[in-house]
Amino acid sequence: MRVALHTKVRADRIDAYEAAHREVPAELATAIHAAGATSWTIWRSGADLFHVVECADYARLLAELERLPVNTAWQARMAELLDVVHDYSAEGAAAGLPIVWELP
Repeated sequence: MRVALHTKVRADRIDAYEAAHREVPAELATAIHAAGATSWTIWRSGADLFHVVECADYARLLAELERLPVNTAWQARMAELLDVVHDYSAEGAAAGLPIVWELP
């Protein structure tokens, strides 16, 4: 499945956000893959961030990540940089953007 997300970085923290993503901990990337993600891409337009996550089961992905200390630390770091923070709980799994149109 593909899940699209929209978050917002604080306008005064864009450089720090991009710097953090140039140094995503290898342990976190490994954990994201192990939890079932095959791809995660983030685009930025001004302060708006658009994510596309490809995985078998997004709710499972979130549930597995939320219990890991490396993810907890990353989410705390991101909370300092973001105005709109994605809900990384299993309950937030349905919070992705709805599909409006898709090329068949």
